[in-house]
Amino acid sequence: MPYTSIADNPISTAERHGISFREAFWVWARVAALSFGGPAGQIAVMHRILVEEKRWIGETRFLHALNYCMLLPGPEAQQLAVYIGWLLHRIRGGLVAGTLFVLPGAIALMVLSWLYAGYGELGVVQALFFGLKAAVLAVVLEAVVKVGKRALKNRTLMALAALAFIGIFFFAVPFPIIVIAAALIGFSGNAAGWEAFRGSGGHGGKAAVEEAPAAIDTAFAREIPDHVRPSLRRAIKITAIWLLLWLGPVAALLVLLGPENVFSAIAVFFSEMAVVTFGGAYAVLAYVAQEAVQSYHWLAPGEMLAGLGMAETTPGPLIMVLQFVGFLAAFRHPGPLDPMLAGTLGGLLTTWVTFTPCFLWIFVGAPYIEALRGNKALTAALTGITAAVVGVILNLAIWFALHTLFGEVDERHAFGMVLQVPVPATLNVASLLLSAAAILALFRFKFGMIPTLLGCSAAGIVIHLAGGI
Repeated sequence: MPYTSIADNPISTAERHGISFREAFWVWARVAALSFGGPAGQIAVMHRILVEEKRWIGETRFLHALNYCMLLPGPEAQQLAVYIGWLLHRIRGGLVAGTLFVLPGAIALMVLSWLYAGYGELGVVQALFFGLKAAVLAVVLEAVVKVGKRALKNRTLMALAALAFIGIFFFAVPFPIIVIAAALIGFSGNAAGWEAFRGSGGHGGKAAVEEAPAAIDTAFAREIPDHVRPSLRRAIKITAIWLLLWLGPVAALLVLLGPENVFSAIAVFFSEMAVVTFGGAYAVLAYVAQEAVQSYHWLAPGEMLAGLGMAETTPGPLIMVLQFVGFLAAFRHPGPLDPMLAGTLGGLLTTWVTFTPCFLWIFVGAPYIEALRGNKALTAALTGITAAVVGVILNLAIWFALHTLFGEVDERHAFGMVLQVPVPATLNVASLLLSAAAILALFRFKFGMIPTLLGCSAAGIVIHLAGGI
């Protein structure tokens, strides 16, 4: 019997327009394997593969989704993967995209945590990722340039991006304040009739005229699938299921083990972090380090930096460093368990309560965000946010560059500003040369991302073996 309603069709709209779930699975696996460099690098990888290479999602919808994810607590890049996976293949697509995005980093960091707990510092292991970080820097810079060209269509938006960069980089303005201010500027600009805010970054311009519509945009223009339509009943059902998945284990641990047990403390503490981590990992790491060291005595001073180094040199969100904290917490307070087993369970518990809420935010909120895409006032607000996000990505790119090229970066305070000043003596010449080579490969010689990443990784291993790292 033929399907009479989109809601009755078990085949997603994306599948009916040529994007098979199997192909999407392997594409998300590829995105996950290349998701180095923090949110800027991860967003750059997704943009390059999904928007430019596969043409599965258009620039406008990509930025629209990114803007929403930027407003949420938690890792915005992972949430963006969930959002796009959900758009393409419903909840199962979001589950696969979000899980695969986290999985390589979770496995890699768990292995590094075992080695750290057993053997201490992991300079040799981390050195294997040396060349990869240099290449990721080039990928991040390429993303800033490409997204900037498409999103900043006029001087007003350029100025807004510049203000966002100055605010977050020089004055350490909290990320949520920047986003809210940009949204208010866009909303007010639309109300005042400013043409600068009458379209989002992906609408106008030569590129939009020359490029054919992306697959999902073409499909949705013909039919809006049921899962994209807002439904209060579905939202309530999804909320109940995901709150149970997220907070059910927390409640069980509190009842069975008591609030003083290390696993209960891990579950409660990192569940709280999951709802306050606005602005990405760096915005919350200082607080986590302080609490973990001084209040809970889970880590020794400085060990957070070791974990951050592991997270920076492995794929996945930088907030995965919290898994390392949870691992050490349970490893050092194992109770009757073997310390290594306790550490493994503590790390897995931390990852569960950190990332489970991300699926909740997307599966409940995304249909409403999609329904508001045509709203002029919202579009203007999101146009303002898009411009500000370019400045934020530039901030992340410069931060990543400073910490890739220099061994030490000092913070200096002057005239109300917080200046990130690299220590010249700690410049890593090998990293500088590799980064320059990667930039030339991408910008000048138009090498692909994969050849650039592989070439720099091989060069980094050679330099390490030669004693240059």
